[in-house]
Amino acid sequence: MAGTIQSLILTPPCNVTTPFLRRKTYPLFSRSLRINPSRSISALIRCCKPSDETHGSGLATGLNWTKPLRNFAADNFLPLALIGGVAFGFANPTLGCLADKYYLSKFSTFGIFIISGLTLRSDAIGAAAKAWPVGLFGLCSILLFTPYFSRLILQIQLQPQEFVTGLALFNCMPTTLSSGVALTQLAGGNSALALAMTVISNMLGILIIPFSISKFIADGVGVSVPTAQLLKSLVLTLLVPLILGKVLRESFKGLADFVDHNRKLFSKISAVFLSLVPWMQVSRSRSLLLMVKPAAFIVAIGMGTLLHLILLAFNALAIRSLSAVSGGSKSIFSEKENAQAALLVASQKTLPVMVAVVEQLGGAFGESGLLVLPCVAAHLIQIILDSFLVNFWLQEDHSSKTAKVA
Repeated sequence: MAGTIQSLILTPPCNVTTPFLRRKTYPLFSRSLRINPSRSISALIRCCKPSDETHGSGLATGLNWTKPLRNFAADNFLPLALIGGVAFGFANPTLGCLADKYYLSKFSTFGIFIISGLTLRSDAIGAAAKAWPVGLFGLCSILLFTPYFSRLILQIQLQPQEFVTGLALFNCMPTTLSSGVALTQLAGGNSALALAMTVISNMLGILIIPFSISKFIADGVGVSVPTAQLLKSLVLTLLVPLILGKVLRESFKGLADFVDHNRKLFSKISAVFLSLVPWMQVSRSRSLLLMVKPAAFIVAIGMGTLLHLILLAFNALAIRSLSAVSGGSKSIFSEKENAQAALLVASQKTLPVMVAVVEQLGGAFGESGLLVLPCVAAHLIQIILDSFLVNFWLQEDHSSKTAKVA
C-alpha cells in the first residue's frame, strides 16, 4: 500500500494544454523526477508485480492438485492400462467382440513385439559376458527349472479350471520384457546381465514354450497340443516382428536415436497394445466371467501371489547354494549386483507372450478370457512384490552406508 501511495505521489501530472487552464509547474515533484526519472515507473511496476504474481500463483495452485494424479498415471501406465482394458471389456463387450472378430489381437501382438525389437539395445549384452555363469543359471531357471512348478499348480482344484490352467501356462513363459530390467537398474544391480537374460530367454522361449506346454500342462489337462503348429505360429507372431524391429533399429541410426529419446512414449504405446488383448478376451468371455464367484477369483489371485513367492524363494536358495559351492564370498554368484539381477529376472513371467500363446491355442485349454484374467492379476502382483523387495534392498544399503559414516 505504501508503494502504491509513493508511486502515485511521484507520478507527474499529465501535461495538458487547453485554452481554459494555465499550465502549472510543481518544482518539488519535478526536482525529484530529475534526480531519478525512472523512480516513479519502477515503483509502480514493483507495486503491480506482486498482484500479478498472486493471480498467477492462484491459478497454478488451482492446477497443481492434478499433478500428483498425472504423475501417478505416468508411473503406473501399464497396470492402469491393463485394469482399464479388463474393466472396459466388462462394461461394454460389444466393441471388444467386434475387434476380436476382425483379428485386432493379432495386429496388437505384432505391434508389441515390433516395439520390443525397436527398443532392444544390444550394446549392454557384451558387458554381461563377465557374469556369464549367473546368466546361464538365470536362463536355465526361466526356461527349464521353474516350468516344473506348473505340475504342482495343476494339482489345485478350483472352478473354473481355466484359472488354474492359465496360471500353469503363465509359469511356462519367459521373463518380463521390461519390468525385470527396470527393477534391477533401480536396485543398483547388474542391469546389463538382466538385459542379456531378458533378450536371450525371450528369443529362446519362443522355441521352447511349445515343448514346455506339451510336457508340463497338456498331459495334466488331458489335451493334445500341436507342438509344431504352435511353434510355427509363435515364430511368425512373436519372433519375426521382434527381429524385424531389431533390424530396423540397427539399419537406421536416426530411428534408433528417436526411439531411445522417446522410450517412455514407446513403452506407453506397447502398454496400450497389450491392454487390447485382455480387453477383447474379457469382452468375448464376459458372460462366463459373470458366472464366476468372486471367492474363486480371490483364490486365483492368492495363487498368483504364492507362485511368485515360491519362484523368489527357489531362485534365492539356488543362488545361495551355487555361491557356496563355487568359492563362497569370492564367487561371482556372491556379488550383490549379479545376485539381484538373477533373482528379479528369473522370478518374473511375461504377460504379452502368454496372451499370444493363448490366442494361438485357439481354446484348446478352455475359454481364453478365463485363462488370461488371473494372469493379468499375477503379472501386476509380481511387479508390486518385487518393487517392495527393491525398496527393502535400497533401505538396507542406505542403513549400511549410514552406519559406516557413523
